[in-house]
Amino acid sequence: MIDLHTHTLFSDGELIPSELARRAKDIGYRAIAFTDHVDFSNMSFVLDNLKKAVDGLEKYFGLYVFYGVEITHVPPQLIGEAIGKAKALGAQVVVVHGESPVEPVASGTNRAAIEACCDILAHPGLIEPDDAQLAAENGVYLEISARGGHSFTNGHVFRMARQFNVRYMLNTDTHSPSNLITKRFAEVVLKGCGMNDGEVKLAFRYAEEMLEKLLRRRYDEKNN
Repeated sequence: MIDLHTHTLFSDGELIPSELARRAKDIGYRAIAFTDHVDFSNMSFVLDNLKKAVDGLEKYFGLYVFYGVEITHVPPQLIGEAIGKAKALGAQVVVVHGESPVEPVASGTNRAAIEACCDILAHPGLIEPDDAQLAAENGVYLEISARGGHSFTNGHVFRMARQFNVRYMLNTDTHSPSNLITKRFAEVVLKGCGMNDGEVKLAFRYAEEMLEKLLRRRYDEKNN
């Protein structure tokens, strides 16, 4: 499993980073990203604290660990600025909380996130065709969510991804230990939104591509 959308107690998750990483490793994870909820008020605090844990966890637990953010309920007009600030503060992965059907996310959030080139647009709900097409052009991944509620529109998200050749990946949006999933269960979620076996394999391949992108980004930052 490569899971690039999880939460620790630095937002509304239940676990400290160490326990979350250990539990993920124990069920077979290869990579995990801590992407706690942020706006302008807590972004520096969250990133400063998450980055303290990453190197040690990666070295001693034996999985890739990244620190990042999920920009959440920020007005669409400010999302580009928020993404820029997160990157300037060193976020290794930038997720934006998309227009989930189970939360009152402001209309226009999906578009603003895609225009500003976030890495992953989380649970984008009933994403519009024009936005899906732009996501393909800008290299933004659409999330297939394993989290209850957010997952209600997985089928639509996948149809848009298929139609416009957008990269997609499964993330758990983990908040508690029970939200972590095995690769076998991930396959169930992916097939449940309408994928055939080849498209399930492609989802895992796209996740591998994103992992390689993050590793190259990390290498470039350390060597420049």
